[in-house]
Amino acid sequence: MFWDKVSGIYELVETIYNGKAYRGLGPRIAKEIEQDDIVLECACGTGAISRYLAPACKQLFATDFSIGMLKQTSKKCRKFNNIRIKRADMTHLKCRDNRFDKVVAGNVIHLLEEPFAAIKELERVCKPGGKIIIPTYINASKGVNKKAVRLFELAGVNFKRQFDMNSYQKFFKDAGYENVTFDIVDGRMPCAVAVITL
Repeated sequence: MFWDKVSGIYELVETIYNGKAYRGLGPRIAKEIEQDDIVLECACGTGAISRYLAPACKQLFATDFSIGMLKQTSKKCRKFNNIRIKRADMTHLKCRDNRFDKVVAGNVIHLLEEPFAAIKELERVCKPGGKIIIPTYINASKGVNKKAVRLFELAGVNFKRQFDMNSYQKFFKDAGYENVTFDIVDGRMPCAVAVITL
């Protein structure tokens, strides 16, 4: 699997190319979390966001489909005793309805074959009144970022779609979500943070 192969160098590449956004994303997401929250994080990757979520919540379930990425998260988050790290497919989560106060899926929507179905699955496991937090790089508006995306594709990343801010907002409207706020974490390739309140 591509993500297993790159798990050891992924954070280095992100930091070199897009360090400002990469380092700023975790603290921004943690602002949405309350101390008594039970949080599900899908596509946790190397744990770049997880390490900020764990100290902000009661319990964190950090999941990814890549075993290599989960190993990186385990290393980064070993000091926290309120985190469970496990392999999971975010499109078919094996847990009951209305389980989590907050659900986070960082920088993964653009890679999915059926992103609308994935968001519905995140909604299924989130409590009424909870939040689904979906940060995604917006890279379709700058030429330099299009070149970077092309390099990632040549390396093996399979982008299903690319967003600018307008198309990202339209994506959620097309999915039927009206109660969505958006924020930007700035960087060479900015990250748009969509927060759906259920």
